[in-house]
Amino acid sequence: METVEMNSVSLKRPHSEDDVTNADEIKRQKISEKSETGNDSGQSVETVTGQPDKSLLEDTKNEIIPNEESEEQEDEELEDSDEDGDPESFADMMKHGLTESDVGITKFVSSHKGFSGILKERYSDFVVHEIGKDGRVSHLDDFSVPVDDEDPSEETFTVLSDEDKQRLEELQLLKNKETSVAIEVIEDTKEKRTVIHQAVKSLFPGLETKTEDRDGKKYIIAYHAAGKKALAKVRTATDPRKHSWPKSRGSYCHFVLYKENKDTMDAINVLSKFLRVKPNIFSYMGTKDKRAITVQEIAVLRITAQRLAHLNKCLMNFKLGNFSYKNHPLKLGELQGNHFTVVLRNITGTDDQIEQAMHSLREIGFINYYGMQRFGTTAVPTYQIGRAILQNNWNEVMDLILKPRPGAEKGYLVKCREEWAKTKDPAAALKKLPVKRCVEGQLLRGLLKYGMKNIISAFGIIPRNNRLMYIHSYQSYVWNNMVSKRIEEYGLRAVPGDLTLKGATAVHIEEEDVDNYTIHDVVMPLPGFDVIYPKHKIGEAYKEMLVADNLDINNMRHKIRDYSLSGAYRKIIIRPQNVNWEVVAYDDPRIPLFTTDLDKLEGKPLPVLPTDGKFRALKMEFSLPPSTYATMAIREVLKMDTSIKNQTQLNTTWLR
Repeated sequence: METVEMNSVSLKRPHSEDDVTNADEIKRQKISEKSETGNDSGQSVETVTGQPDKSLLEDTKNEIIPNEESEEQEDEELEDSDEDGDPESFADMMKHGLTESDVGITKFVSSHKGFSGILKERYSDFVVHEIGKDGRVSHLDDFSVPVDDEDPSEETFTVLSDEDKQRLEELQLLKNKETSVAIEVIEDTKEKRTVIHQAVKSLFPGLETKTEDRDGKKYIIAYHAAGKKALAKVRTATDPRKHSWPKSRGSYCHFVLYKENKDTMDAINVLSKFLRVKPNIFSYMGTKDKRAITVQEIAVLRITAQRLAHLNKCLMNFKLGNFSYKNHPLKLGELQGNHFTVVLRNITGTDDQIEQAMHSLREIGFINYYGMQRFGTTAVPTYQIGRAILQNNWNEVMDLILKPRPGAEKGYLVKCREEWAKTKDPAAALKKLPVKRCVEGQLLRGLLKYGMKNIISAFGIIPRNNRLMYIHSYQSYVWNNMVSKRIEEYGLRAVPGDLTLKGATAVHIEEEDVDNYTIHDVVMPLPGFDVIYPKHKIGEAYKEMLVADNLDINNMRHKIRDYSLSGAYRKIIIRPQNVNWEVVAYDDPRIPLFTTDLDKLEGKPLPVLPTDGKFRALKMEFSLPPSTYATMAIREVLKMDTSIKNQTQLNTTWLR
């Protein structure tokens, strides 16, 4: 087994679905304007299979968490309306982006000759099914709702007029001066009044109702039981609203979420908006990519399955099913991994090359690099900001986040950065920034609040997960570079001085025991105060790299506790499980090449493919554990550079 350098790249079309003409596909891509939350750049090419290991558990992928619950509505609209422009101008901007070699991704473990293929030509070519902690793969295969006598009737969802719903929503959110809303009971029967009471309480959590006589007519009066305090209070399983939940039922409704072309946080924001609840009552085991079809388990506090199922009639690129009630939420990192179904279209490899590549993936695996998404797409990589935080260089942290930068950025960010460079005035720069929930906006608000001499507190306004993302990115950058050095120096065998895990504890492999280990047993540390390092040349290389970055490997504690790195261990080679593949021929690049869970539920037949089509595609399936990147496995098969910079420049040539 030999290691080889990267020698070819893959084609990947720009992230556009404009060429999809199939009516059903278009219908599923669309979503009501009311549901857009749009905090995704649309440039993601990575899928990470769950949550990062140990010290990285709180890192989030592709996620910006609003610092305040009530942000301006135009934030959402502007983020979706700002297009990246034509592919060539985007490629020109991406000249300033990162390539794999910039972040230490330089080696392969297989010896086959690389070939090209189109990754994610359509988002439906990339399907992810979550693997739960019990080892079961999540599938959407059941739309039925658990039978519960306490559930409101279907009439609950239709008894209120659109005008009633609008007034009630404004009341619930305290958007007007009304203290109550009166709904006239046209058909005055107890049954009708009961349905209206149920509808208001079910659809508008936080409101209470009572019946009143006014001028000989019956009215249902909706009101806040405790005014603003009732709305502001976050309810928990031990402190529910008194009217909302039967004692015999589990507090959490678990369901399978099938989503298309939307990341996990965006999906939860949409669901919470339609349900009129806060996003923090949802829980999940791992975040999933935007540009894909993904299937994962979600749990939500005290929302009925019936009410969730009703969303299937409203939302066109989400489906919810497999409902059950349980007494516990879900926790980040609980999943065993993810199962991937990937189509690489228009492949150029021979049958022999493909067989060699896939056999190598199954038998040897791939280098467990952190993928490109970990490091950002602009001219200021996230690891540089992380390094400045660890160096306690807060002026540089501020400068790196706010200074003008070449590359692919939205217009309002460019104007904000230009204003900052000209005036160093946070108020003036903030005025140029209509989307204030981004990291730049949050930092500027912090500088306004705490002043330019207290950058640490200003930076602290940014949500914790996003702050930690920067230092985790630096750890990943070090790890990628060190694992490339390790493989270059010692190849694909365990050697004395390497590290392996005994339970959760890392130990060195001694000379006399080296024959008892393979490369699949070897781990390497992410730098921190609670890890040990290899005893061979790579241990010294860690120290040299950190010294060059003005950091002390023996003192990774930061004076601010959040930024102290404990470190973690990560396997250097991952061997995927359940690896299967098939080469198929096709003529039309728009047709799907396999059926999804939703296709099966809707009874759609398998696609009929020609035996001798113009194009060939590689259909591959594999399962990966948490904290591994699927695109790094695909990179090993194709011998390609997965960076947006490399692929986008190639795309513009290919599209001419």
